[in-house]
Amino acid sequence: MLVGSQTGNAEDVAEQAASRARARGFKPHVVEMGDVKKPQLKSAHRLMVVVSTHGEGDPPDNAIELHELVGSKKAPPMKDAQFSVLALGDTSYENFCQTGRDFDARLETLGAQRIYRRVDCDVDYEDPAAAWIEATLDAFAGELDVQPSNNVVSFGPVGEAGAEPATYSKKNPYHASLMENLVLNARGSGKETRHFEVSVEDSGLEWEPGDSLGVLPANRSRDVDDVLAALGFSGDETVEGPRGEVSLRDALTHDYEITTLTRPFIEGWAQLADSEELQSGLSEDNRAALREWMQGRHIVDVVQDWPVPGLSPQDFIARLRKLPPRLYSIASSYNANPDEVHLTVAAVRYETHGREREGVASTWLADRVDDETPLPVYIDKNKHFKLPDDDSAPIIMIGPGTGVAPFRAFLEEREYRGASGANWLFFGEQYMRTDFLYQREWLKWRASGLLDRLDVAF
Repeated sequence: MLVGSQTGNAEDVAEQAASRARARGFKPHVVEMGDVKKPQLKSAHRLMVVVSTHGEGDPPDNAIELHELVGSKKAPPMKDAQFSVLALGDTSYENFCQTGRDFDARLETLGAQRIYRRVDCDVDYEDPAAAWIEATLDAFAGELDVQPSNNVVSFGPVGEAGAEPATYSKKNPYHASLMENLVLNARGSGKETRHFEVSVEDSGLEWEPGDSLGVLPANRSRDVDDVLAALGFSGDETVEGPRGEVSLRDALTHDYEITTLTRPFIEGWAQLADSEELQSGLSEDNRAALREWMQGRHIVDVVQDWPVPGLSPQDFIARLRKLPPRLYSIASSYNANPDEVHLTVAAVRYETHGREREGVASTWLADRVDDETPLPVYIDKNKHFKLPDDDSAPIIMIGPGTGVAPFRAFLEEREYRGASGANWLFFGEQYMRTDFLYQREWLKWRASGLLDRLDVAF
């Protein structure tokens, strides 16, 4: 099982696939793509490939070398191999699941037999990933004489691997509470960066520096109202959603993405509206123009400008993707602060196309969550972004803007451990007077000797 993962989602899926494979009598080996060289690839006979796409169509860091190899003239022939690819991505990016598409096409070109079709997953990947695992294992089982294992293998839904010791996950979040909500920028700043402290006392949640906190937000009521008005619905209509039967307003608030405009949504809406204008914008010749047009526009803009008479509430939500969690780098050490998680979040607010826009999660946290609001959260592990095990090893940290958040956790942890290794931090923002995030803490650690060097740019 070849894994290319940036944030750990693909790795979780592969581990889950391995559990299912062992239960069915296979002997799977989960291998990171970065550990696979030409001889290993050449000798492979049965491959389940799980890979994400990073940024604008790029492979994740641990898949770059293998991606380059299979796409080059040095790639080995693979006529004796069988394979299937699960591609993880995000339809809000133009080159959706591009890395998975690349591997799928190249393996076929190299002579490998596709034993089950490629499956492309959006941010809500758990159900299609689980279906792909079973279908691919079925296909391999049909080719091989494998017997179910007598060993009992316990597993949860895809995406929940590695959740120990707590049982909380994206599908079963812990309901935390917000203790602190502070603006880090000084008066006169053109930015709004906030420091949040989230209480997770008695949750059993544990994390390491480099991990993220998954936050399941709610859509702004004004955005929900705008969508309902554009569709001519009251919001009281009953629909069947991920949580069962709820009102349309409830579903649009908590279950579905109603802001980010994606190409699949436009494609589906163009057919419903029978719009030649939208259809022409989707042509290959207009990809760049469509991408520019989508910037700053939301789903409501399309719904309002191209109405679809007779559309039912259930048909509408079927066009939407589920509201994805937002991942924020944890800005505190578990060992230093075991009962609370700190976050550094830039609140997103702007105006475009005659509407005020706001970031779904950032402004929900900033404006609408208080100490009595249940805050659904879970820990998202990142095995590829960690402090060195050797406390004497020096580290260099480069964190502009809110990117400095995990390094606050790094330094808290190094201080807790009494680590002797040198620490060097680079930080940059717009203006020193108003935007020097956590200035007092950096200077305190600089004075104590924990931070050996601090370089800033404004």
